[in-house]
Amino acid sequence: MTSVTLGSLGEKIRLHSRCFFCPNVLFINVPENAEGASKVWRQGTKNAPTFSSPSIISRSPPQAVASEISTTEPKAASTLTYEEKMLRHYVPIFVMLPLGVITVDNVLEDKDKLVKELKELQAAGVDGVMIDVWWGIIESKRPKQYDWTAYRSLFQAVQECGLKLQAIMSFHQCGGNVGDVVTIPLPQWVLDIGESDPDIFYTNLKGNRNPEYLTLGVDNRCLLSGRTAVEIYSDYMKSFRENIADFLETGLIIDIEVGLGPAGELRYPSYPESQGWVFPGIGEFQCYDKYLQADFKEAATAAGHPEWELPDNAGEYNDTPESTEFFKSNGTYLTEKGKFFLTWYSSKLLSHGDQILDEANKAFAGCKLKLAAKVSGIHWWYKADNHAAELTAGYYNLKDRDGYRPIARMLSRHHAILNFTCLEMRDSEQSADAKSAPQELVQQVLSGGWRENIEVAGENALSRYDSTAYNQILLNARPNGINRDGQPKLRMYGVTYLRLSDELLQKTNLNLFKTFVKKMHADQDYCPDPEKYNHHLGPLEQSKPEISIEHLLEATKAEDPFPWDKETDMKVSGGLFSNLIGKLFSLFK
Repeated sequence: MTSVTLGSLGEKIRLHSRCFFCPNVLFINVPENAEGASKVWRQGTKNAPTFSSPSIISRSPPQAVASEISTTEPKAASTLTYEEKMLRHYVPIFVMLPLGVITVDNVLEDKDKLVKELKELQAAGVDGVMIDVWWGIIESKRPKQYDWTAYRSLFQAVQECGLKLQAIMSFHQCGGNVGDVVTIPLPQWVLDIGESDPDIFYTNLKGNRNPEYLTLGVDNRCLLSGRTAVEIYSDYMKSFRENIADFLETGLIIDIEVGLGPAGELRYPSYPESQGWVFPGIGEFQCYDKYLQADFKEAATAAGHPEWELPDNAGEYNDTPESTEFFKSNGTYLTEKGKFFLTWYSSKLLSHGDQILDEANKAFAGCKLKLAAKVSGIHWWYKADNHAAELTAGYYNLKDRDGYRPIARMLSRHHAILNFTCLEMRDSEQSADAKSAPQELVQQVLSGGWRENIEVAGENALSRYDSTAYNQILLNARPNGINRDGQPKLRMYGVTYLRLSDELLQKTNLNLFKTFVKKMHADQDYCPDPEKYNHHLGPLEQSKPEISIEHLLEATKAEDPFPWDKETDMKVSGGLFSNLIGKLFSLFK
């Protein structure tokens, strides 16, 4: 038997011939070569049991520190004009389009109204828009029958309005999450399969199924009309590339965000409003479908503990941590068994993301765009020692264990951007009972991304139209402000504002939003050439070699985040009404 030390906790899980969360992968200890790369050996054939995804990830070169992130300056600082200096701090801003801009019947409704609104956004100086490309619309009728007609019409409208596009491969249901105002289910033929085999969906301890997204337990099981879930996602992305090729060639689409879970986020559906969850409930683990149960049993048996079962003491959606045996002080989560489960649960999520991003990389290799993946901003119970809400969602994050930097390290292999949420939130706006800390969470996650030398981007979690929210986003976009004589110390790759609405386009709100856009652009006008603000967009490179599990888990070592300024040096001043809105958010807890 071998032992692997997991992160800074020092816990050890015995492995019996196989990786503890990837039973199909055999890790053999061999001397490292001159480049320091660990060798990874695979076991089995195409027909071998597929309880787990392929291994995640090979040793990569030493990671850059924050000061090494910026690209090489094209000219010496002394020869740059003031505009050129300021453009180095330019952060592009995108706006999410309405969830139902393409209807569930695959129709672009009211194109004239959309074009009018797109032109207003373009006049406001925004760089582009983001759009969900719903699997439940495109492949709704039968397997491998795709209809891109409505989306092509939408893309044409965006292109004619002079905007860039971020496209989300939305493999999840719309409806049942915070902010969902329309319902777009998974394809009907998938739901029909779920009628006879409900275990294709995420399942909680009580057996409640969630049809938002296919359980990662079926990623490699050939249960869906002759295909695995990963093959379905891969085929969909290949069809997108083939049918939208002209828009890719013109440079309209600058990044593809790959949906990896509910709400498009790399997480488990641990807090579904559709099942009664209410903020700030801790949520529930979602691994009780028969496929994930079998996977856990095999992993536990391989680790020498066939008697271990999935948790049955972690409470219900709206419990507090201390009311459960699992999360209470000195609870199960701190035991050997609890650590094993949490490592398995979070690692399955990492493997899921890694495998699908690998397929995305193959589908879009050579296109001039970036890949991206979204991580959820679960800020409630962050100040509690147990971080219960993060743990049920699959983020094994504790005070002495970083649950997000391993995600960033996984993304680095695919040249992918880490997109994070809740950029607008401040601690002072949150209820003390929730032990919430969105500012510290954002700081931790972005710092982990920068330490892994990847680009980070972000979104606001809730629609806000006030200067307080805008200033918090600006602070996170440039945590150390404007460096007028050099490159910014830290700068987000881009920010996407949630979302386009009649309320946003109301005169007072739009005027303040225009100011916000200007400040995001470092007081410069809209710049059509990303090269001028050091955003080189070359052909997407092939994914790097797989990273060993040992190297991936090294990223769990907790480190202090990079320092943030107390406030942005590019403030939006919103006047009395906007300031009042910001104060109301602080008071209404």
